Amino acid sequence: MASAQTILDHSKVIEPKPMSLAEFPVSKSYTDGMKVIQADFSDPDVTAFTQVEYAQKSGMPLHVNILMPAQEIGATSAPKYPLIVYVQGSAWMKQDMYSMSQLAKMAKKGYVIAIVEYRHSAVAGFPAQIEDTKTAIRFMKKNGEKYNADTSKIVLWGDSSGGHTALMTAVTVNQNKFDDEGQDKDPISLKAVIDFYGPTDISKMNKEPSTWDHITDKSPEGMFLGGVNVLDNPDKVKPTVPMNYVAKDQKIPPILIAHGNKDRLVSFGQSVMMFDTLKKNNKDAVMYQINGADHGGAPFWSKDMLTIVDQFIQQHL
Repeated sequence: MASAQTILDHSKVIEPKPMSLAEFPVSKSYTDGMKVIQADFSDPDVTAFTQVEYAQKSGMPLHVNILMPAQEIGATSAPKYPLIVYVQGSAWMKQDMYSMSQLAKMAKKGYVIAIVEYRHSAVAGFPAQIEDTKTAIRFMKKNGEKYNADTSKIVLWGDSSGGHTALMTAVTVNQNKFDDEGQDKDPISLKAVIDFYGPTDISKMNKEPSTWDHITDKSPEGMFLGGVNVLDNPDKVKPTVPMNYVAKDQKIPPILIAHGNKDRLVSFGQSVMMFDTLKKNNKDAVMYQINGADHGGAPFWSKDMLTIVDQFIQQHL
């Protein structure tokens, strides 16, 4: 009596082997009535690694959140992407480290993005934020391979108080100031810097219209200086002003500045002062006024603005 067991034809089995999507053959299977659409790869996925501890300072852990282009399933090798270190704005207070959807748009363009948590002003005032950013950059330099980051191509970007931190990091990195590890021991090289509406001289914040107090000891700027009145402490203000570190003989990476001319929190003139100083000292800088824009929001993350940022970065890599 014949066995009911199914007999398999081993001669028709195709052994699996690693192949990229480009190498993999198109299926020849077909059925009448099916509809066909073309695959659209214009909106790739992004992988996130959150709460990655990069240091412990002032008794608290500090983290980076990392975004990177998702890797192709089954890929035998992963491409390396330029690294953007991003400093989230927060008026130097505790940051919202999970506001990442807009930055994901940049990751999709082919960047690894490390979003830096710094010690906020209730824990440590100036210059902790600049020190922490430099530490985070060095952490990413040491661990870039894990996240497919090309750490020979580092860009620094920040918005609002994060923009101030980015500027201060850029103008002091080669002067070995505000640095826990030391530029002489572990050098940082920045290809470009992007400043979105960052303050630059906190003593002049209320010289233009604003909806915030920028002067008293309880103001964000006062807390940043250690809980003092800003105008009564020019000696504390002076080292926080990035223009004070710009000179013709100082090496500074190329800087892109973008600011809305209806910014209710950080007056537009703050960026004008920075740009004028950079131009006066023959530095590579470009500034965009976003007509009608407030303090952040959709205009800064529009397709056109992100294209400007992307092209600026690519120009200097």
